[in-house]
Amino acid sequence: MFNLEKSIQRWLKSFQKQRAFDEGTIHEMELHLRDHMDDLISGGLTEKEAFEEAVKSFGNIPPVAEEEYSNIKRNTTLQSLIFRAMLKNYFKTTLRSMMKNPLSSFINVFGLAVAIGVSIVVYATLDFDYSIDRHHVNENEIYLSTFYIDRDGDEKHYGLSPAPLGKMLEEDYSSISGICRLKDANAIVKNDNDVFNESIRLVDPTFLEFFTFPLRLGDANSLSGLNNIVISDDMAKKYFGDSDPIGKQLLIKFTENASKSFTVTGVAEEFPRTRAVSFNFLINLENYNYFDQSFDFTNWSEFVGATLIRVPDSENISEIANGMKKYIALQNEKERDWAISKSELIKFKDLHFRSRDIHKDISSDRFYEGRMTLPLVGLFLIFLACFNYINIAIVSAAKRLKEIGIRKVIGANRSRVIAQFLTENIALTFFALIIGVIMAFTVMLPWFNNISNWGLSLSILDYKLWIFLVGILLFTGLVSGIYPAFYISKFPVVTIFKGSTKFGKKNLLTKVFLAVQIIFSCIGVTIAVMYSQNSDYMSVKSWGYDQHGALYLYVPNAAGYRQLEAELMQDPNISMIAGSSHHLGSSREVQIVRDEVRQYEVSALAVDHRYFATMGLEIIKGERFSESVKGDQRALLVNELFVENLEVENPIGHQVTIDSTNYTIKGVVKNFHFNNFYYENEPTIFIKAQHENYRYLSLRAVSGKE
Repeated sequence: MFNLEKSIQRWLKSFQKQRAFDEGTIHEMELHLRDHMDDLISGGLTEKEAFEEAVKSFGNIPPVAEEEYSNIKRNTTLQSLIFRAMLKNYFKTTLRSMMKNPLSSFINVFGLAVAIGVSIVVYATLDFDYSIDRHHVNENEIYLSTFYIDRDGDEKHYGLSPAPLGKMLEEDYSSISGICRLKDANAIVKNDNDVFNESIRLVDPTFLEFFTFPLRLGDANSLSGLNNIVISDDMAKKYFGDSDPIGKQLLIKFTENASKSFTVTGVAEEFPRTRAVSFNFLINLENYNYFDQSFDFTNWSEFVGATLIRVPDSENISEIANGMKKYIALQNEKERDWAISKSELIKFKDLHFRSRDIHKDISSDRFYEGRMTLPLVGLFLIFLACFNYINIAIVSAAKRLKEIGIRKVIGANRSRVIAQFLTENIALTFFALIIGVIMAFTVMLPWFNNISNWGLSLSILDYKLWIFLVGILLFTGLVSGIYPAFYISKFPVVTIFKGSTKFGKKNLLTKVFLAVQIIFSCIGVTIAVMYSQNSDYMSVKSWGYDQHGALYLYVPNAAGYRQLEAELMQDPNISMIAGSSHHLGSSREVQIVRDEVRQYEVSALAVDHRYFATMGLEIIKGERFSESVKGDQRALLVNELFVENLEVENPIGHQVTIDSTNYTIKGVVKNFHFNNFYYENEPTIFIKAQHENYRYLSLRAVSGKE
């Protein structure tokens, strides 16, 4: 029996298989089919006969579909031409609007340009920051062994490691393909008449396999030789000029009685600016025993600056990390003052971003503050410029009401008006983008580099920069233009030509935008004033000692100190000279101090009795060290913060223990900053330096003779 509805549905499905027909077209065909069938049935045909006759009238489906698809393609091409012409017209309209309203256009373009220029500088900063130490090929395979120590409830993270750890890890885990230990030392480097105090990095021969520092001269495998040295490009120019350093000799004097000649066997290419880990001089780690024969690489009480392991398969890291408890037990058994609470293997790729919280690690993070604040500054200025544009655009639209009305009269619907205004706004933002890029490259970036000394750079060929610029163009153009476009396009034609259209008076959102702009502007002015005042404050802020007129020199040994002191004492412009084993802002030791209640980790400096007066350190209680060479060998001067932690009312005469030796507090020094002001003060002690351990000469010039 014939079923009309099922037959119609089967016929419609044949159309749905063709790409030329959408749902609306198929629905229209169904209506046309049913109308034709109604006419045929009223003429005396049955449903089946009427259906068959109506279907014949449509003809063969595939040719019809192909013809329809060709029409669609032709129409699409025509529409695209119209669309391009429309965009061209919108750009012309934008230029005319800017010429008619030069002041408001200048304010909008310049405000957006400044915000975009600042954003480009922020991009350069973050791009530089996230590129640090990313040039190493094996960055994902290298891990730094770190540990935590509990200091009276305060857990501190260290990048140091026990000397035997690396070799034992390599022996215990086949998944470790290699280890590299580092230890840094200061020494005198001499080449003919060129003599300088330098930092020497002692490493395992695998260092240049772990890290990507290509050599422009020499052999990277030469570090296995105990008498070989690899130097940086800067050091090659410093000591050898334009001549070839390979095969030349450098004399390195570690101590007064330990000096050794090394043959230059490698010169590194110039380091990328985006690096935190680098070197000046590389020599084999086993040379450390040459100038410190007491150092034992199998002793768990000895430490190296870093122990790095290379693990090609990251899935094996958890097994190694879980097995670290064995080495923690060995360390804690030998070294009570450095008892480890837990350990952590940090991927080298992440070390730069974590180094601020790790004491004595081989990396550094000088971008921490900028990484937190600069993106906020960039977003703040972008939104301020956008709010400024929104408010000006709404007010300026009053001059374009007739244009909007005429467009609506000739057939433009609201969506077309919105599209026009958004396109115009993106075009205006494009002009601002060009000016912002020019300002960023020629003014802002050089200025920022000058005040920060970060050495940021941008390449116009960097595809990531272009993605950023397109993104900021669309973001800024849409954010600043979306509300004015919707707001302006909503007015009816009648009210426009009657002149009864009023802007902003009854619109709550418009008032909110104006209020937000005023608030943002006030915040911006306040931040600028605070920044200026903070700069003035920092320029006069006391370091806790008198750095004006004070100088210091590194000396290789006590004999060098005595010779230099004798020469300088003849100069009438020098009022005081002091000797020390450490110096403010340059070097110190970490010591564990115990009293009857708890233990503390403190910074320790060994100085002579004249050091406090020479550096302008104020003694607020007690007295300084005695002039006697043998006096005060068991005496301490401490800073105020140490006394606060000690929690005693009268610290003078109080006894503490360092390395099983009792010391008596003789004086209290006013708090001072060892590092820059970004770092908090630390508990600090001063001990009496021995003459044979002097490594620094400090002096104070006569007032007015700096």
